[in-house]
Amino acid sequence: MENTPQKKVWLVTGCSTGFGQEIARAVLERGDFLVATARRLDHLTDLTTQFEGQLLSLQLDITDTENVSRVVAAAVRQFGRIDVLVNNAGYGLTGAVEEATDDETRDQFDTNVFGTLRLTREVLPQMRQQGKGFIIVLSSIAGLVSAPGMGLYNGTKFALEGIFEALSHEVGPLGIRVTIVEPGAFRTKFAGSSMKLTKSSLPDYEGTVGKTKRFFEGLTGTQPGDPAKGAQAIVALADHDEPPLRLMLGKAALKRVRDKLDVWQKMLDRWEPVSNSVDYESEA
Repeated sequence: MENTPQKKVWLVTGCSTGFGQEIARAVLERGDFLVATARRLDHLTDLTTQFEGQLLSLQLDITDTENVSRVVAAAVRQFGRIDVLVNNAGYGLTGAVEEATDDETRDQFDTNVFGTLRLTREVLPQMRQQGKGFIIVLSSIAGLVSAPGMGLYNGTKFALEGIFEALSHEVGPLGIRVTIVEPGAFRTKFAGSSMKLTKSSLPDYEGTVGKTKRFFEGLTGTQPGDPAKGAQAIVALADHDEPPLRLMLGKAALKRVRDKLDVWQKMLDRWEPVSNSVDYESEA
């Protein structure tokens, strides 16, 4: 008799639009169970009707600790476990580092970093008890390569890169896998309604930050990445026994990382004598 693979239980954040919505559909279409969460659930009505019995839709603000605890408890109560956590919720902030206020900076980090950590910490005890699990975090190519006008957003994604790389080493021996996904430009609302601008705008940064703002203004609807294909690639990671620690999505993302590695290699080679000059002389 052929063994039927057990259906997985997924918890995905930010399901109302973009990648989150496409990931939710991909999970349900493969027959798995899904806890779909979002600040607003009205965009999930079609999925609820089409996949009744597979789907639990819950309102979630990842900056609210009690809300996070309630959602994880409800997910386990409904389906008995959580096999895959997809940390997708977040937003972008565009503006020069100097232009960003303390409040704008805190809000950016509270959602993208602290909210993501809050939910991950809430799910980890369940996964440790199970002795298995898979955590996917949606970073960005901006988590590996910085650009003018994206410094605070870069900061949140760079933070996730470091934190979840460390987490992968901590939970790997416990049977829990981690993958950090770095998408390039995909045809979502990231460059539109999911992007915020700093309230301050200084003329001195027009030639750098202004160029980035104009780039995003013209980007919506022309991004090369297909969110449905990206979602399929992300969901398929759960079928691998050894998923990658990092996965770049899109040709442009791959090129930007390779270009940066080339710059790094040249920089390391040029400054190698200085790097090697500061250690104590070896004692014979």
